[in-house]
Formats: sequence, structure tokens, C-alpha cells
Amino acid sequence: MLDDRAAALMLRIDSETSNPDWKNLMRRSLGETRNYASLMSRAGFIEAARDAGVLAPAIRAITCEASLDSALRDIGFPAVLKADGSWGGDGIVIVHDRDEALAAYMNLSNPPSRLRSVARAMRRNDGHFLLDAVNMPRPTISLQAFIAGIPATSAFACWEGDVLAANHLEAVATQGATGPASVLRRIDNEQMDQAAARMAACFGLSGLHGLDYVKDARGNMHLIEINPRAPQATYLSFGPAHDLAAALVSKIAEHRVIERPRIGSDTVALFPQEWSRDPMSPWLKAAYHDVPWDDPALIRAWVQSKAGAVFRGLPETPESVAFQNRIRQT
Repeated sequence: MLDDRAAALMLRIDSETSNPDWKNLMRRSLGETRNYASLMSRAGFIEAARDAGVLAPAIRAITCEASLDSALRDIGFPAVLKADGSWGGDGIVIVHDRDEALAAYMNLSNPPSRLRSVARAMRRNDGHFLLDAVNMPRPTISLQAFIAGIPATSAFACWEGDVLAANHLEAVATQGATGPASVLRRIDNEQMDQAAARMAACFGLSGLHGLDYVKDARGNMHLIEINPRAPQATYLSFGPAHDLAAALVSKIAEHRVIERPRIGSDTVALFPQEWSRDPMSPWLKAAYHDVPWDDPALIRAWVQSKAGAVFRGLPETPESVAFQNRIRQT
């Protein structure tokens, strides 16, 4: 699974069905689904991580204004308010005083109006928001201690609670203060190895998952949340023991699958995120740019959605012209 919405929908089906084939599919895809209620809770997951000995910032579930004030007294400022069920930087607000915290809490905890949900559905061509207009879900909110530092992430393949392979990456560039990374660099990190192993074992995970961290000034990695699905860069091979797809298929098929060739760099400019962030970014040339050349329909759809603004601002260098021509020919 490649997004949080799909994970939530599959878990909802799993909770409502007794079909043994479905139950078996879910166990093979995700692991012990009975543990996911805690895993999908931002506060519940971090509390489990801290209990397992993983370095993670303090967190509190917020249910009302009084519990917000209590949590703020314990955690202090700055702090981060987060809504369960959000992703991609949405539903996250960094607050610096009580007034900001209360305003953010009221905004995050109240469901969007029906009119706003209908407008989102039309603007984004996404019927999911029509369901929000009908159900008007009220998200669960948590308050987490703020850690200053560099964002980092892990992508790992696991089976029945054991990690098979992992790639750890630091963010080189991000889309805003709380948004996802657009340039990543692979690193080796023992803390991240241990965190992935302990979380996989704690929740009995199978399949592909991700963990997000902040690296502080001393180099310590603070676990801040889990991505219960295949995260960014899962599909990339960084060489022996760092090809997640090959490791997982080898385990399921019960015979060794030959690992794919290593990509050309440990630094990856994600497509189209980095191009959208800065069309003149030096990382588009210096890093491995993961344009999906084998999926021309996807590239065409992206170019068409940008309606002529795709190449605006790009410098007229030979490399830029060649890249633009290859995109147009796709």
C-alpha cells in the first residue's frame, strides 16, 4: 500500500469482515492487524516506542481545552499539535504560546464544513472529500514536544516482526517546515536500525513501512511517528542488503531474488517534488533524479496538470534543454 488512506480503509474492512482469505491477506501485507489501533494513534505509537526503549519526544493525547493546558504545562513550548489520520505535512502545527496552541487545537479538532469538503472534492477531483461532507469526522489530536533539528526517515521491509532490510535517509530539502522531503540522502545509523527492529517486533509488522525522525544537534535520532505503508524511496535499490523489494520478495517466495543494480548516488531528488519546490535546484543535476521514465503516462499526466508552468524558470542549459525534450517526448 502506498498511502495512509488506503491503509485506513483496509484496516476498516478487516475489522468488519470475518472472511479468512481477507484476514490472511492482511496478515501477509501488514502483520498483526489487532495492533494497528495503537499503531495508527500518534500518541499510542510514540508511547509504545518509548516503552520499548526508543528515543522519542514526550506526547500527550488531547481531548479538550483542559487536557491541552495540562499537556502544555508538562511539555512546554515550542510544541507540535498533530491530528491523527493526516499525512504529507497536513494536520501538523508548531505552536509557541498558549493562544497559538488553543487556536490550532480548535482548528484541527473541528471537522471541515460540508461546503469546504465539497469544494475540496471538486478542486482536487477526489471523491474522498465527499465522504467527509457526509460523515464530518472529528480527528484525534495529540501534543508532542518539539525537537529542533534535521528531518530523517527510514524505509524498511519486515516479516512477522523481523526486519529484513532497511534504508535510512536524512532530508536535504523539504517542502516547507512540516512538509515531506524532496531531496534525501542515505545514511547508516545504529539508532535507526534499533528503532526499526524494536517497532517491527513490538507491533508484529510485515510488509513495507516507514519511520520519521528528527536528528538533533548532537546527532541523536528522535522517533516522531510511523508511516504504516510504503514510504518515499522504498522502491530504490541502494545496493546489497539495501534493496527492500528484493528482500521482501525473497522472504515471501522462499528463495533468494537477485537484488537490482544500485542507483547512481546516495542522494536522491524525488520527482516531481524537488522540481516543483525549485525548478533550478542544483540537486536535480547533482543527485539521482528518480523520474519514472518507464511510466510515460504518469509523466504526461503530471506535465498536463501543470499546464505549461512545468518548465517555467528552468535555466537554458544543455542539460535542462535535453531534460525538457525528453519529458515532452515521453
